[in-house]
Amino acid sequence: MTIVEKILASHSNKSEVKPGEIVNARVDLVLGNDVTTPVAIKEFRKIGLSKVFDNERIAIVPDHFTPNKDIKSAQNALLIRNFAKEMNILNYFEIGKMGIEHCLIPEKGLALPGEIVVGADSHTCTYGALNCLGTGVGSTDMAAAMATGYLWFRVPESIKIVYKGKLNPWVSGKDLILYTIGDIGVDGALYKSIEFTGETIEDLSMDSRMTMANMAIEAGAKCGLFEYDEKTKEYLKERAVRDYTPVSSDPDASYEEVIEYDVSNIEPQVAFPHLPENTKPVTEAKRIKIDQSVIGSCTNGRIEDLRIAAHVLKGHKVNSDVRCIIFPGTQDIYMQALKEGLIEIFIEAGAAVSTPTCGPCLGGHMGVLAKGEKAISTTNRNFVGRMGHPESEVYLSNPAVAAASAITGYITHPEEVIR
Repeated sequence: MTIVEKILASHSNKSEVKPGEIVNARVDLVLGNDVTTPVAIKEFRKIGLSKVFDNERIAIVPDHFTPNKDIKSAQNALLIRNFAKEMNILNYFEIGKMGIEHCLIPEKGLALPGEIVVGADSHTCTYGALNCLGTGVGSTDMAAAMATGYLWFRVPESIKIVYKGKLNPWVSGKDLILYTIGDIGVDGALYKSIEFTGETIEDLSMDSRMTMANMAIEAGAKCGLFEYDEKTKEYLKERAVRDYTPVSSDPDASYEEVIEYDVSNIEPQVAFPHLPENTKPVTEAKRIKIDQSVIGSCTNGRIEDLRIAAHVLKGHKVNSDVRCIIFPGTQDIYMQALKEGLIEIFIEAGAAVSTPTCGPCLGGHMGVLAKGEKAISTTNRNFVGRMGHPESEVYLSNPAVAAASAITGYITHPEEVIR
């Protein structure tokens, strides 16, 4: 069996499962945010229960429209806060302690190898970097999982992607996943499990792995999974809140498709409007003027991302025609960046540094685009109107490209800034 098949089999008390089979599987963690949890609470109330299945196995993170941008978002935040208190949910993270959910959950050791995490947010697939079956569900499914601790799944087919070779300078996990989506398309892995493998992946940092797993959904995938290795073990050593059992694919596991890439041919990528599959090498982005550069989000808001951005911005100034907004993924990442002097570099360069929030990624607040404006962003989606006005444009990139572009005022290869 493949990784996803083994995890679903173990959680549904089966010795074996096959693609296409429907299983009822136990979940290890149920996640929701301030947008999706209010709907889930409404559905949970309909079931008529007075408590959730396990108050330690639910996490609620107010991160989308927080700090509250208006009265409606404040009411939603109050609703989930009161529900968390009523149900004695231990993993409720208030403003000042929270972070962007898909940065925070791994940091807190709540998503672990061999487990199933369901979240009422599509980028729950981030946890595949930890050898964990993380997948997004709707708010109604979140309610059912909070009530019972179980959900039904269709066992997905698996695609194995093998990355070979050594990465070029300024190329990261963000570029690998953008390149991959550009090749297979936004529906190229529809309801499939992607396994990211190969020598390139073995050398990749945990932060870059999380970026890749995060964007598996942008290829339509049910999940994006990585093998457990020493890097995973080291990352979880001081974090894991419970024991775990890593899972690996059998040598004779059956895959629907095996795809191989030579990464030595890949340069920093940019996804042009209005789909993540519309990718081109940054050198083909011919002086596209930008109005805003966003560095952060659940895709690229981790400490490695901030270090890269600071390296590019140090000694430079943000272009006078550009707004550069930087969003650390969690309070701990913010603190680490502060201790390392990264925040000082950002502010001296003329960037604005924000408390952790999903705000601009979904056109929520703190970075909404006006008609005709263009943004380069380290976020994960660039659909029509994703960051604001339907006639604005979003270009996706890695943090180095976003930082370099903030300096020049147009989409730029980092080498043009740092020689």
